[in-house]
This record gives sequence, C-alpha cells and structure tokens, in this order.
Amino acid sequence: MPEELQELHEQAEEGAHQPSLAPVTVTMAVLAVLVATVSLLGHRAHTEELLLQTRATDQWAYYQAKDIRRHTYELFLDETSVFTLQNSEQIEKLKEKYTKEVERYREEQKEIEAEAKKAEAEVALQQRRANRFDLGEVMLEAALVICSITLLTRKRIFWRFGAVLGILGLAVGAAGFFIR
Repeated sequence: MPEELQELHEQAEEGAHQPSLAPVTVTMAVLAVLVATVSLLGHRAHTEELLLQTRATDQWAYYQAKDIRRHTYELFLDETSVFTLQNSEQIEKLKEKYTKEVERYREEQKEIEAEAKKAEAEVALQQRRANRFDLGEVMLEAALVICSITLLTRKRIFWRFGAVLGILGLAVGAAGFFIR
C-alpha cells in the first residue's frame, strides 16, 4: 500500500504541472481523505463488534454457570426423594430451600438469556455497519485508482468514472451510520 501511495503522489505531482489535470488531482486528494476516514470508521466498527461479541460470550458463560448450579440442586432434590432419610422434617426444609433456589436460578437465567440475546443482536448490528464501511472503503480505493489512470492516459473518462464511483463509495460508507 505505501508503494501505491508513493506512485499516486508522483502522478499527482506530474498532474500539477498541467493545469487541465488540476481537478483530477484535487479529486484524488479528496478521495484519499475519504478512504482514510471510512477505513477508520470500519476499524472502529470491527473493534466494537469484537467487544460486544465478548460481552455476549460472557453472558452465555454466566447462563451456563447458573444452569449447572440449578441442575445440581435439582439432582439433590431427586436424590432426597429416592433415598430414605432419618430426619424427615429437616429433609423437608432442605427440599423447600432447594426448590426455591431452583426457581430463583430459572428466573435469573431468563434475564441472563435476554441480555445475551440482546448483546448478540448488537454484534450483528455492528457487523452490518462494519461491512458497509468496508464496502465503502473498497469502492473509494477503486475510485482513487481509476482517477489516477487519468494522469497516465490523459483521458478524462477515467476521472468521471472514478468520481462517480467515489460518490457511490461515499454513499455506501455513509449508509453505515443509518443501519439500526
């Protein structure tokens, strides 16, 4: 990439000596700034996506821990109903206690599951947003390269095509802000 930028810079300097190519060099400069901006937005969206994915994974691990504890209590309750025990009054108190614990864990799991699903939805949103920024970046980079062909060939059709592609790339990249 640095070699490409150096080559584009040299082409732009050459174009600066020919006033008829000034709009092309200005367009290239604007496209270069837009590429950098959309690239940065894409990187930030991917970072946010990873952070949210970690949060979702943590929530599912928390859910799993509660599920294991609930199953342990259920197993204990099953065992108390199978074995004959000496102090039935005390056993009934224990059964009541662990039955309440099982219900408490079930309720907590519902909340944890809802939070995990919400985090997964946020991950998907950031992923769509990042994909939009990435596509915009690719289109802007292509526009920059196509505009640079104008400096080599002196054919303005490449500049026009690059400018149109740049506008489309900017629109696609900007659409990343509107994804909800």
